[in-house]
Amino acid sequence: MGNIGWTGIIIIAILVVILFGKGKISSIMGDLAKGIKSFKKGLSDDSSSKNDDNNNNSDSSNSENK
Repeated sequence: MGNIGWTGIIIIAILVVILFGKGKISSIMGDLAKGIKSFKKGLSDDSSSKNDDNNNNSDSSNSENK
């Protein structure tokens, strides 16, 4: 009973379009895309700041050893 075939997916998609309308779905997808883009940007900013911190720590430790 847990298996959903292609016909079930199509019926669900039609019901979603009928309930929410085409305009509402496109705005939801746009908001989702913006959220994913900002999430990826946050991850790349976080990883670049970690790399900068590692570089700064190694530079300071090298100057202390001299």
